[in-house]
Amino acid sequence: MDLRDRPEDEAFRREVQEWMAAHVVGEYAALGGRGGSGDETFGFDVRLQWEKELAAGGWTCLGWPEEFGGRGASIAHQVIFNEEYVKAKAPGRASILGEGLLGPTLIQYGTPEQQARFLPRIVDGSELWCQGYSEPNAGSDLANVATKAELDGDEWVISGQKVWTSLAHQSDWCFVVCRTEPGSTRHHGLSYLLVPMDQPGVDVRPITQVTKTSEFNEVFFDGARTARDLVVGEPGQGWKVALATLAYERGVGLLGHLLSFRRELDHLVAVAQENGRADDPVVRQRLARSYVELEVLRFNTLRSLSGYDGPVAPAEASIIKLFWAGWHQRLGELAIDILGPAGLVAESFPYELDEFQRTFLFSRSETIYGGSDEIQRNIIGERVLGLPPEPKVDKR
Repeated sequence: MDLRDRPEDEAFRREVQEWMAAHVVGEYAALGGRGGSGDETFGFDVRLQWEKELAAGGWTCLGWPEEFGGRGASIAHQVIFNEEYVKAKAPGRASILGEGLLGPTLIQYGTPEQQARFLPRIVDGSELWCQGYSEPNAGSDLANVATKAELDGDEWVISGQKVWTSLAHQSDWCFVVCRTEPGSTRHHGLSYLLVPMDQPGVDVRPITQVTKTSEFNEVFFDGARTARDLVVGEPGQGWKVALATLAYERGVGLLGHLLSFRRELDHLVAVAQENGRADDPVVRQRLARSYVELEVLRFNTLRSLSGYDGPVAPAEASIIKLFWAGWHQRLGELAIDILGPAGLVAESFPYELDEFQRTFLFSRSETIYGGSDEIQRNIIGERVLGLPPEPKVDKR
């Protein structure tokens, strides 16, 4: 795996750098790169306008085929864009679920009519999406979904509850995994529906987290409706479509995420040098270990993308998710140790947290959302190591 830029890569990198330098200015630069994971409510209106700025410059949906509004960019160029995006401290993306998850899924499984209806509005940033997967009794165990949808003439009628739905209170649409075949169990009989959020029968209730932000929500569907033809893939075959969406979640965008981690680590090293904690050999060893682990994670992610045009394979995706979630938690713990007593006091009244306090608190959720550590280990054990599957408990 040769990680050096080729001449065409160098030219593309300069193009990205020059555009970012000219456009990450004013209120966009004032955000200082904030608005990412665990900080999605910060500067949302400005970040929404930034989506349109990106779209006007042709920088949204880079990896999508040109016929769907993208650039057909190679994996190498998508990696370069994400790297330079983070280096420029551009605002956190507001349309990441539409561009990174739903869009590629529709390109692979959607009908021409669905593609024509939804993809242009993702490209131009005019419609935002959220993901209706997790439920109170079906979090990491997605196959345990209980939310139901029944056909009533030309519409699906949806009833049930989703939880931990990121940015549902700011989204126009939700891709919802529902049980559409009565009496079905586990991954059988599920369908993948596209559901408008602004309608009677959809109740969104923000969940206030320990960070005092509310990125996550409960969503209650009580007779909500969507058109009969807004099922992606065949009815009853939603499990396959849902897994494809999850695979895209671990793809190229993660490289930008890892650069955000690197920026956090570099900042923490600077703080440790300023307050003298870097003189402690144990602290230096922990910082060095964080650096080495992050480099291993970056190279492994690049390797998983090398020569592959599409979502990361599920088993590799689980290895990556397991690694980065634990790494970020450990960084948050190390940050509080380095800050000492000052790290236990909010930056300002009543509860304004600094960067490291947000990382420490929000990262507790990272080993749970997107598939818990336990689920990732099961996938690795069964699909990579060939171990016997975990015994299934009969809940009857």
